[in-house]
Amino acid sequence: MAFNPFNEAPEKSEKLFLDWKNIYPDSYSKNDTDAFTKTRIILMNGTEYEAVWYSHQFFRHCKDNNLRRQLEFVRKNEQQQQKLIACLKPKDETVLETTIAYEQLAVELTAILAQREPDKHVKAALDFALLEDFDHLYRYADLLDMEHGIHAEKLVNGYTEITPARPTIAHHRYPYDDVRRPVNFKKCAPITKLNVSIITAAEQQTMNYYMNQCAFYETDLGRRLYQEIAMVEEQHVTQYGSLMDVTEGWLECWLNHEYTECYLYYSCWKDETDKYIKKIWEQCLRQEITHLHIAAEALKQYGKKEWQQVIPDGNFPELLHFAPQEEYIRKIIANTVENTALREDYINVNELGDDADFFTYQRMLNYNEKLVPSHAAIRAHIDRCGQDYRAEHAENPIPSLRCRTEDNTKLGRVKNK
Repeated sequence: MAFNPFNEAPEKSEKLFLDWKNIYPDSYSKNDTDAFTKTRIILMNGTEYEAVWYSHQFFRHCKDNNLRRQLEFVRKNEQQQQKLIACLKPKDETVLETTIAYEQLAVELTAILAQREPDKHVKAALDFALLEDFDHLYRYADLLDMEHGIHAEKLVNGYTEITPARPTIAHHRYPYDDVRRPVNFKKCAPITKLNVSIITAAEQQTMNYYMNQCAFYETDLGRRLYQEIAMVEEQHVTQYGSLMDVTEGWLECWLNHEYTECYLYYSCWKDETDKYIKKIWEQCLRQEITHLHIAAEALKQYGKKEWQQVIPDGNFPELLHFAPQEEYIRKIIANTVENTALREDYINVNELGDDADFFTYQRMLNYNEKLVPSHAAIRAHIDRCGQDYRAEHAENPIPSLRCRTEDNTKLGRVKNK
């Protein structure tokens, strides 16, 4: 049965705000909780961060204090939601263990969105970054095994393979090549608008996490690895952010933010297997429905538009359901591992001109391959253990990535390698 949050009654305002008892939840068990429950928690943490961040930006560009008060009213609840969800993470889960869940989310979420995406340009962006996040999972998993003796395959419940894809050294591109063509949200399919909004928030959360945690990691190799992958995640945020519709006004964007949150909480509530956390998703959904009504009323009062002019059909499209995407990921690795970006589009690295900006930037940043942290981590694991750490269900789709005693630094970066 279709669900339209605009048709749901909002909560009374006194039910929106949490007291100290309810804002600090019981944390999940890092060893027993399903991996996809952890990914949903990270996704909604990032979604709430995006909502708060956007609200502050709108607030700083708004002259009307009555509207600013409405923004702060909603934001006060959004930031409580974010803190509640963030504290579902247990105290005994390390930064690196949480990182594995971040990368599993990036991999599985991107693959799910790509397969349902009707816009070819948006789908290409999702497929492109998918391989890079997949390779990041492999790099972090090797660091986890080497420094803590923990196998990441247990943390991901075997849902997601751990094996190299496009080598991280090849992810570093000239800034001009990270910018894509914006989507027209008024003409695109509803699922496209949701996909772009969801992946932008999710990747931004990953970027922020790595940027903030980098300096707190306990080893130099780990600090350097977080530093490097945070740089790549910034590129991903630029790519996905550039897909957003640049013609929408602040009020329209606010409405879309609240609608996306309603969609995600409803999806999480329907998808969740943990009864305790399922109740949290339901609670947050009711709160977000209230936020949506407030944003719709603000759009009408200050923007002189009805919500239907921004979201013609409020019924949710296909819900977000987490399930292993191994077959699709392997197909994308096999077909696009040598791709890089060229301005708004993608191209096989072997087809680039020798004077391409990609090669110029590679020479600037990666002139000494031994200094590249993502590959230093794999070399260190090989030196200590005799081979890299993997959790494969079949051999790697790319023959040149199957060797476990030598890390490939040429594929997707050097022509004809």
